[in-house]
Amino acid sequence: MVNQVAFLGKGEGDGGGDARGNPDRPRAGYELPLLLFAGFRTLIDDVHAELARQGHPDARPAHGFALQAIGLDGATASDIARRLGISKQAAGKTVDRLVALDYAERVDDPADARRKLVRLTARGHDVLARSAAIFDRLRAEWATVLGEEQLRAIEDGLSAVAAPGAFRLDAAGWIGGMG
Repeated sequence: MVNQVAFLGKGEGDGGGDARGNPDRPRAGYELPLLLFAGFRTLIDDVHAELARQGHPDARPAHGFALQAIGLDGATASDIARRLGISKQAAGKTVDRLVALDYAERVDDPADARRKLVRLTARGHDVLARSAAIFDRLRAEWATVLGEEQLRAIEDGLSAVAAPGAFRLDAAGWIGGMG
């Protein structure tokens, strides 16, 4: 059985060991990235379900990366493409979608009249602020389930093994093979 994805879900295998809950057998190496991704996916899905309830039903995970790439000072489409690790065309389509959703706007660049800047709108700032608050609430929920000490140990452990500079906004492009 080579890299067979047979993740059983919450409550199964929680005591250590393999995905089937066998505590005497060490977990297979491929289970670690699957568990990390499952935790990430759970958080992201929960954030977006709550954002939908709070008035942002069209917000998608990729939008969060793009809004971060735009930043507080705005950015050109080329800057956004570079930060996300995607083509200029893909960045342009992403910006078009963010503009259509009123999360961003295109404005003249005061430093260069030939360029356009993409800036966050009030709605863009709102979705980012709400996301941050929801992530804080979800972290607190995880601390309730796992215990604050264990959650901090997980966070500290991941910080210790993550490569320097591993957190980048080009994750969506990297996963999709676009970068």
